[in-house]
Amino acid sequence: MPSRRIRNTGRTAVCRLALFCGIAASLLNHSSAAAAGKYNPELEIGSAAPAWADLPGTDDKKHSLEQLKGKKAVIVVFTCCSCPYSVDYEARLVALAGRWLKKDSPVALVAINVNKVEEDRLPAMKKRAEEQGFRFPWLYDETQDIARKFGATWTPECFVLDAERRVVYMGALDDNPDATKAKVNYVDRAVEAVLAGSAVEVTETPAIGCRIRYERKRRRRPKTDN
Repeated sequence: MPSRRIRNTGRTAVCRLALFCGIAASLLNHSSAAAAGKYNPELEIGSAAPAWADLPGTDDKKHSLEQLKGKKAVIVVFTCCSCPYSVDYEARLVALAGRWLKKDSPVALVAINVNKVEEDRLPAMKKRAEEQGFRFPWLYDETQDIARKFGATWTPECFVLDAERRVVYMGALDDNPDATKAKVNYVDRAVEAVLAGSAVEVTETPAIGCRIRYERKRRRRPKTDN
């Protein structure tokens, strides 16, 4: 009996320690995220949007944010070819473009891909864009810098920028990855608010999709004096 009681006591202590560690990790993540957005590690609502420049697109042209200076709202979507979630959202991106990219529209839509696996590189993007009938620029950043600066983690993940190129919305395109169940299009509502000069009601949502395939950066060992 004593030995059993000791074993149970030890098991309880381990469980308590694991619980404590889990709570501590959660609090640490929350405190580190508090400096940025609710779901974004780099930006918060109102942050100046990072600018891209000279990124190649599926249209064989170079693109920069500066080229869109006449637009009152810019939609930025990080997406790729290989993620099933991104593939599922392609029809919705085409529909989004159909709603907002009419002639003389004050809105721009730009998609960006930074994954470096072969099925996500520019040649595959060009083929996919042609197959799906994309009417918006789809850019490729091999350095992955622009996605890191945006704090993008998932594909697809959306950002809406106002006329001053401040982030007014970031997160999911809509409220359900299943198109048949989606009822609220957060991006549409954010753009409508920007054009109307009103505040965006829902400014952040968690994006759902595949993790962006960032390359791991190895730390260099500090030099030591011999």
